[in-house]
Amino acid sequence: MPVPDFQSIMLPLLKATSNGKQCQLTAIREELARLFHLTPDERRELLPSGTQRVFDNRVAWAKTYLVKAKLLEAPQRGYVKITDRGLNILAGQSGSISISFLKQFPEFNEFIAPNDFRTGQTTPAAILTSDGLQTPIEKLDDAVRDLNQKLAVELLDYIREMDPYKFEILVIDLLQAMGYGGNREEAAQVTKKSGDGGIDGIINEDRLGLDKIYVQAKKWEGTVTISAIRDFGGTLLAHSAQKGIFITTSDFPKTAIDYCERIDRTIILINGKRLTELMIEYNVGVSAKKTYVVKEVDSDYFEN
Repeated sequence: MPVPDFQSIMLPLLKATSNGKQCQLTAIREELARLFHLTPDERRELLPSGTQRVFDNRVAWAKTYLVKAKLLEAPQRGYVKITDRGLNILAGQSGSISISFLKQFPEFNEFIAPNDFRTGQTTPAAILTSDGLQTPIEKLDDAVRDLNQKLAVELLDYIREMDPYKFEILVIDLLQAMGYGGNREEAAQVTKKSGDGGIDGIINEDRLGLDKIYVQAKKWEGTVTISAIRDFGGTLLAHSAQKGIFITTSDFPKTAIDYCERIDRTIILINGKRLTELMIEYNVGVSAKKTYVVKEVDSDYFEN
């Protein structure tokens, strides 16, 4: 089954602590994964940011909300314990626990809308803890992803207007930002080898130049033809090269992907969508407009 939303986790999580003892959150998480019949792949599913597993994130937020509503307490790091209020809720609860349900407790309202919950004013915290199915972190991740998707479309429009030589320079800038080619001067020098049998550039795989990567960078109208990919593979063979990158502003047919998987050389295909994703990730052609820092309590500071 799909990973349950964090509100669906609240009641099972509370029930898992019903023995009244301190319970290790790691053990509860495993118990909940079995309860929801999650597969290994579902357990490994990551947030859009790639920083945390979806299920772990949702269990953590379910725990946080229950603690803020005083149904659970956190006596020490990594442990939870049910409160008397939590036991009373379990005794009379036959349905589910949700954010709406938790709003009956003033401590929870103070958590989601500090200083304003009595006036009924909407605050950023209240928006992030609305009755949706996502945790606040998931909402932030999705917002960033939406912004990046719009940015990627705008980036691709700019790239398609570049002249071919500047596009090759952009590709070298990107590869250098990703750690290839040593310093910028070395990366620029390899572009002078353009036109060598259909090769637009040769760049070092590492700073020591232990291996070379052949680069083809093409602005393409429509889908790249399979013949262009085969020609690139043949050029690699003619140069006794084992590694190549074919970068385009358009896309590749499935036949090209299948071809690259079959041959004994490594050819990485980067289409327009992937190109803009990498540019955003490595800050090539983009600049930061505003930075948000998500912080958490440094428990080591207090323990030490």
